[in-house]
Amino acid sequence: MSNAVKGPASYFPSIEKKYGRPVEEWQRLVRDSPLTRHMELVAWLKSEHGLGHGHANAIVAHTLAENGS
Repeated sequence: MSNAVKGPASYFPSIEKKYGRPVEEWQRLVRDSPLTRHMELVAWLKSEHGLGHGHANAIVAHTLAENGS
């Protein structure tokens, strides 16, 4: 059995390294945003915070899944 992280969370180490902020901080931004739709949040992270598409998508997907959205 492999304990390797899979899915969106597999991007988290590279997100933290590239942008210098913990994933929890990015998730808090997503939760606190008035936006609710997946692609709106991805576009917002890209335009307002300079994240790449894959990284923004991973953060949004993981955060919304945790919140049951």
